[in-house]
Amino acid sequence: MPTQRQQRVAREILHEISTIVSREVADPRLGLVTFTEVRVSPDLRNARVFYSCLGGEAERSRCAEGLGHAVGVLRRELGRRLALRFVPTLRFEYDDSGLRAERIADLLRKAADTESDDDR
Repeated sequence: MPTQRQQRVAREILHEISTIVSREVADPRLGLVTFTEVRVSPDLRNARVFYSCLGGEAERSRCAEGLGHAVGVLRRELGRRLALRFVPTLRFEYDDSGLRAERIADLLRKAADTESDDDR
């Protein structure tokens, strides 16, 4: 379970990265990216940043490339904005929870359709 400090730092990182990407990074590959969660290690030196982006596999790949390209700028800006001894190393991970939720909804819909067909 993350400590309150980890949770606070994670919220700050999430807010700042979202702001930096939307206002200061002019990379078109990051136009459809949304940051969903940040998890910070207990020593605050590593941060896993979860993101999603609209579109298919090609857009997802473009977002990953753009984030990899922007990681230096993001860390530098985080260092300027956050009062931390160390700027965490950022690792971006695609958040597929939206896809999983959509798949579950489809399965539930199919099960309901099957059940209503059996009732007839």
